[in-house]
Amino acid sequence: MLRKTRLETAAVKIGTAAGRADHAAHKVAKAAEVAREELTQLSKRVENLAHDLKKAGTRLRKTLR
Repeated sequence: MLRKTRLETAAVKIGTAAGRADHAAHKVAKAAEVAREELTQLSKRVENLAHDLKKAGTRLRKTLR
């Protein structure tokens, strides 16, 4: 078997590190996408609750007249 040169060994280590960093970056990007979707859903729910609260206040004012 041929021995790997120091250059080849260093290249393998660099490639491994780059692959790990790329994998971690993909994980972070995916988590950010999920967080963005959850934030969108929560904001829609808050808007709906605000609308319901406004309607309930209007109904209450009409009832109290």
